[in-house]
Parts: sequence; structure tokens; C-alpha cells
Amino acid sequence: MSADPRLIARMIDHTLLKPDATASDIRALCDQAREHHFWSVCVHGSRVALAASLLEDSDVKVAAVVGFPLGATDGDVKRFEAETIIDLGAQELDVVLNIGRLKDGEDRAVLRELRDIVEAAEGIPIKVILETCLLTESEKHRACSLVVESGAQFVKTSTGFGSGGATLGDIQLMRSLVGPKFGVKASGGIRDSLTALAMIEAGANRLGTSAGIAILKGIEPAASADTY
Repeated sequence: MSADPRLIARMIDHTLLKPDATASDIRALCDQAREHHFWSVCVHGSRVALAASLLEDSDVKVAAVVGFPLGATDGDVKRFEAETIIDLGAQELDVVLNIGRLKDGEDRAVLRELRDIVEAAEGIPIKVILETCLLTESEKHRACSLVVESGAQFVKTSTGFGSGGATLGDIQLMRSLVGPKFGVKASGGIRDSLTALAMIEAGANRLGTSAGIAILKGIEPAASADTY
């Protein structure tokens, strides 16, 4: 399968969420995102102001994580975290679902938390991380339904810190559950062009990865060959 690397680049959230990432690492991440015209960089809240200042005059957005990586933070804390990092310059939020409460069947509490964050975001896109490797099939169904009902814009597979990442089966399932116009983000273990293109073919319209440059390099030869 081949594709236009310019279009694929605009589907990539160029991600750096390692706990030991330094300011120098964030600068390098932003330089790479600017050079390759990735859709966004995805960073921790404490790095949002730096990333926003570095990308102020570019076409690259700044995304940040909320309740990361466990999702078990109290809902009021998540809302405050969301408000804070938006004030610092975040333009998209990747919010970890409260997995334990979903498993307990506390769907109303999960929905209320998500709605509070959506309300606080005031139109800024919200991607809800399900951590699919921890969920049963029925829990994935319920989670996707709650995310759509909450007013968020994306369901997302994984934090990248769980026991598994994105799978084609999960992307296909999520797409079938949320419909053709809702956002589906594949994240976790996407390190090469074949995997990235397969995720898109399965229904993803956003990719979270730290290997965006390698993915584009894998696509470019095929795209060049198609022009002859």
C-alpha cells in the first residue's frame, strides 16, 4: 500500500511522553514537527508552554495529556488539569478514561467526568484514551458509546504505557461503533509505515507515535515510484 506522505504527516501527533524528556528533547520534537508538518506534538502539561512558544508561527498544533497514564485521577482534578494546560496553550487534549469506574459499571460517573472536561475545553478537541488492552469487548462498546455521548471528538486506543497498544481489530471495532465521521486515533506500537497505513486502512484518522519521521521515510519511496 502506498500513500502521499504529506497527507499522512497531517494525521500524525508527534509524541514525546517519556518521564525523563528534557527541554532539549521537546525543542527537538518541535523542530521535527515543524520540518515535517505533523498535525501536532503531544506532550505533558508541564511542557505545553514551551512547545506553544516554539510552534507559535507554524501549522503544528500543541496537544497535551490529561489524567495520564492511568486515568484514575479524580474527575475534578482532571478538569482543573485540562483548564490549566489550555491556558498554557494546549490546542487539543488526550484524556485517559477512568478505566476502573468503567469496569465497575459506573457509566454515569464516567460520562459526567468526560462531559465536565468537554465543557471546560470550550470547543478544543478532546481525544479519550480507552486503554483497549485492559478492556473486554463489551467494555469497549460501552466506552465508545460514552465518549460519543460526552461531546468529545475522538476515541483513542492506548497510552503507550499499558500492556498493549493499537490493534487493527480494535481500530475496526471502534470505527464501526462511532460511525464514519467521528475521530479514531490509533496509538501505541506504531513504528513503521506498513503498520501506520494498515491502521488508516482499518479506520484510524489520527496516529499517535514517536516514530513519525521513520513512518514518512517508509512511505516516500513508494510514493515516488507511483509518480513514474
